[in-house]
Amino acid sequence: MKKTSLLIAAILYALASVVWVAHAPMPQVAMLALRWGAVSALTVYAIARRSLTTWILVAIVAGAELGHDFPATAVSLRIISTIFLRLIKTIIAPLLFATLVSGIASHADLKKVGRMGLKAIIYFEVVTTFALFIGLAAINISKAGVGAHLPASGEQLATAKLTFTDALLHVFPENIAKSVAEGQVLQVVVFAVIFGIALATVSDKKRAPILAFVESLTETMFKFTNIVMLAAPLGAGAAIAYTVGSTGLGVLVSLARLLATLYIALIVFVVGVLLPIALVARVPLRKFIRAVAEPFSIAFATSSSEAALPRAMEAMEGFGVSRQVVAFVMPTGYSFNLDGSTLYLSLASIFVAQVAGIHLPLSQQLLLMFTLMLTSKGVAGVSRASLIILLGTVGSFGLPTEPVFLLLGIDQLLDMGRTSINVLGNCLATVVIARWEGELVGKQGLGASG
Repeated sequence: MKKTSLLIAAILYALASVVWVAHAPMPQVAMLALRWGAVSALTVYAIARRSLTTWILVAIVAGAELGHDFPATAVSLRIISTIFLRLIKTIIAPLLFATLVSGIASHADLKKVGRMGLKAIIYFEVVTTFALFIGLAAINISKAGVGAHLPASGEQLATAKLTFTDALLHVFPENIAKSVAEGQVLQVVVFAVIFGIALATVSDKKRAPILAFVESLTETMFKFTNIVMLAAPLGAGAAIAYTVGSTGLGVLVSLARLLATLYIALIVFVVGVLLPIALVARVPLRKFIRAVAEPFSIAFATSSSEAALPRAMEAMEGFGVSRQVVAFVMPTGYSFNLDGSTLYLSLASIFVAQVAGIHLPLSQQLLLMFTLMLTSKGVAGVSRASLIILLGTVGSFGLPTEPVFLLLGIDQLLDMGRTSINVLGNCLATVVIARWEGELVGKQGLGASG
């Protein structure tokens, strides 16, 4: 009871301080004291909650306040965010390699399921392509990052235009160690895909040790990511402090616009893509909505596709999809059908370019979309996976990585939306593939679409 009262008091104090500062004319010292009092109250709340997400949000508020009140000190904190960025970058190559190889090689039985596998892959690629282009269109319309320029750094941005031949050659690695060292994400992906296909074709006896290794590497990199993310409050707070101290509070307006852009784009995707697919496949909407409500809610609340996977598979079996289809389509979809994540990545990558004041011609935007189509595969299980992929992809295109830190402050809110759409899209894909294959059992309860 005392703990709850303390939390309520801290929240009320913080809210009251913000309202008072915004509307009451007061001396500067008093306003400063009230603002930092609000930050202190939020800190008390974070200590009581012991939640990483809460700590990140409080760090963002404290960083913005520090940047506003003490800009010289705030700018010097950039080294903290840079250290965090370097730790995140070390994750990208091994995580992509391990997840893609294990995902491809462990589904060597795609030949056995034949037609269903081909239909599933084609379906996944078509739907995620729609998601990519909806995200691309949304951010080009809203221009959420325009006007939120970061301070100039000492680094020169590589913005030279590539010819088609250069761009095509850039896709294929000549030395995988060099590709990893230079952060060439697409080259790592191409190598991993070919390696995974090759591994899938060797005998079980020879495939098993390597498959066990990459699966262990995947789990290790997930744990590595969780350890690095413990420093996320420091990295996010320092990044926001540096940004606000250098540019002012105007950048926060762009983040709010980005958040609104993402959720509107996700709604457009559901209504404009998933709903027509469900109608064409004659999916009974009311029963489907009831079936996916719980896994969708779990994904939204936890921002974790993995947390929702067991319940989603159970719900799809209860809906009438055969266990064979559920066991194949759902896990495969978690690697190849990340609708919400791919939409977010296309939107966020252009946002980074807008914040940096870099105009990307349509040809480069399309190449960026193709890269994201590949790099987004296979990492649904790791926390903040989209953030990691975004860092690697924008870096390989010569875009600055500093704007990505702006997203970290609202990444939990972004992640809730994109993850829940990932789960919704995979549930629908499972039902659609089952319908096409005649594997939708219990049809007496499936009636006409609602």
